Amino acid sequence: MNDAIEVAKSLKLRHGDLELRLADYSLHSFHRVPTYFFRMTSIERDEEIGAINLRIGSTPHIERYAGHIGYGVHQAFRGHHYAARSLVLLVPFARSLGIDPLWITCDPENAASRRSLELAGAEFFEIVDVPQDCGIHRYGGKTRKCRYLL
Repeated sequence: MNDAIEVAKSLKLRHGDLELRLADYSLHSFHRVPTYFFRMTSIERDEEIGAINLRIGSTPHIERYAGHIGYGVHQAFRGHHYAARSLVLLVPFARSLGIDPLWITCDPENAASRRSLELAGAEFFEIVDVPQDCGIHRYGGKTRKCRYLL
């Protein structure tokens, strides 16, 4: 695990004012797969603007409902394409770890997330029903998910 952390720390994940800084590498508390957790940071202001994580496992749950990547941009920083730019920055790293294809999901009514995925080059694949026994429901998740392929 220490090698994984050192590799991620050595990466220069930057685009313009945006930098992804490794915050943690651990087992995802909910999805139960090894995960790299990054902070989206404004280099100029040295301020956190959001978070993004890369889930290493390729379980049916990850590929169908949770996605390999999860992200969120703090409200005050939305509208600047930080999520799309962060997705693009993570793709080469994910590929180097053998994750290909990348599955990313979002709620069907989340137009901003859908647009971020499209700007990053992801292609809409389908909308699936989330099973009632899926843990996503326990955390306020929706009953359906859009699946995107990157």
